[in-house]
Amino acid sequence: MPRGASPRREREAKKLERKFKKEKRYKGREDEVAARIVNKQRAKAGETKTAHKRPHRTTARRKHRTRHATRSAKK
Repeated sequence: MPRGASPRREREAKKLERKFKKEKRYKGREDEVAARIVNKQRAKAGETKTAHKRPHRTTARRKHRTRHATRSAKK
């Protein structure tokens, strides 16, 4: 885990590692995969300097409305 990760996230990563070892998943890479998962969660929660940016959905909605409106107008 990178510096600055909270003890809670550290515990979470260790728990995931144990789970992966028990399930025999990601052999030899359990710690790496667990760290990636926890880092992704930290970024999404805004706990990192470069936080995960959520996609902006208004453009998709606008395109859908426009496409739908043009279809009904052609009929």
